[in-house]
Amino acid sequence: MIRISVVEDQPDVLSSLVRRIDRTEGMICVSQFSNAEDALERIPAQHPDLVLMDIGLPKMDGVECMIRIKLQAPEVDFLMFTVFDTDDYVFDALKAGAVGYILKSEGAGGVVKAIEEYRLGGAPMSREIARKVLGSFHIHYRRNTSGFEELTPQQLLILEQLSQGLLNKEIADRLGISEGTVKQHNYTIYKKLQVNNRTEAVQKFLKAKG
Repeated sequence: MIRISVVEDQPDVLSSLVRRIDRTEGMICVSQFSNAEDALERIPAQHPDLVLMDIGLPKMDGVECMIRIKLQAPEVDFLMFTVFDTDDYVFDALKAGAVGYILKSEGAGGVVKAIEEYRLGGAPMSREIARKVLGSFHIHYRRNTSGFEELTPQQLLILEQLSQGLLNKEIADRLGISEGTVKQHNYTIYKKLQVNNRTEAVQKFLKAKG
């Protein structure tokens, strides 16, 4: 049984989501909130498996709320539910640690389908979202020459944060993974880019961004 919390400021949308989740086998809504502040106060102690998080909340936005909750409860996963489909919103949410990103236009049925995919261990990013991440880096490469095409979306996220000067622990906290996992990804990044260390990887990345 997947325990789900829903954070959504529109009452009709919130009630529709909660009803649909509770009517679906293998899912249960354990809490619901209309703002980020209440969610931040209560979700860390509830330890739901998944939080369905709206981005466009009244005061604190959903991405900031997710980051703060994950600092207290890093094991909690987040599925973003929003009207925003621009690259900046997608990238910010995924970089902050979201396991998925679904548009409100897909309705409650789309949400349930996304949760079912999450339950089956689906990839954190769909192919479409992965393309947005790649596009946000503005990396232009020739196949089989640069090595960037071999990196996974998560490795690209890590490389982007390395270029910002973040430490492995800081990256781990942002993405909700262990520091050891970040180090393993770093090694793989160096190998795929055919460089020897972080400095060379970042230099190659920044050059590719232009």
